[in-house]
Amino acid sequence: MTFSIIVVCRNAGEKLNKTIDSILRQTEDDYEIIVQDGFSTDGSVERLAVESAGEKLKIFREKDTGIYDAMNRAVAHASGDYFFFLNCGDYFQEETVLAQVKDEIAGAELGKKAGIFYGDIWERTTNALVMSNPHIDDFACYRNVPCHQACFYDRRLLQKRGFRVCYKVRADYEHFLWCYYKAHAVMHYMPVTVASYEGDGFSETRENKRRSLVEHMHIVGKYMSRKQIVKYRLLMLATLSPLRTYLAQHEATAELYQKIKRKIYSCVSQKA
Repeated sequence: MTFSIIVVCRNAGEKLNKTIDSILRQTEDDYEIIVQDGFSTDGSVERLAVESAGEKLKIFREKDTGIYDAMNRAVAHASGDYFFFLNCGDYFQEETVLAQVKDEIAGAELGKKAGIFYGDIWERTTNALVMSNPHIDDFACYRNVPCHQACFYDRRLLQKRGFRVCYKVRADYEHFLWCYYKAHAVMHYMPVTVASYEGDGFSETRENKRRSLVEHMHIVGKYMSRKQIVKYRLLMLATLSPLRTYLAQHEATAELYQKIKRKIYSCVSQKA
């Protein structure tokens, strides 16, 4: 079993080296690193090629139309059994992450089915552990799917269909829903803190937050019925979604909020 760790970048500076260093420190060594660079001009890729030279590192410099196009291009160069996308500025949380994930995959009984193995992330902006929903269903798909920094994708899923670049902010969300509803991928939760997530990136600008809402509405309309969408919107309102979002995004309240969420997820998992 091998991993392709994909890092897309453009003028990432020192963040690129730090992200790559977190990969190179992994105790599990059955991996390759695919760096997909959109013609950086800051010298970061040149420095990386010198400082992190080795057969595991493969650098490709190609013009792209955005983050998701770069991710699709990287997939075309990857050869691992499982693909993982680690953004510049994000790191593996521990040196044993790949070893833990490999054990989880080896212990799962998927047969010939393709799967997404996903875990949790550590969010540096709020200094809190963010647990992914261990049970994916329709409501989870509407409300909260794991971010791609927590997901290891069976290569067949991305080779069959890449990210739809018409979505500038939510292409990874749309792809997750395609995997669940159309490819019928097995969603396997791992109790592993996969990545240290930087936050405040491309999708967090004010303009892209607005765009995210528009894209979310369009995407759920592709995969869910109008009845489902109305039901889930009402559920979000009834459970005080705006207040919960506020609590989750502020450092003073985030850890307490995440602790409560983890407790709820644990109770639901035990009942299931």
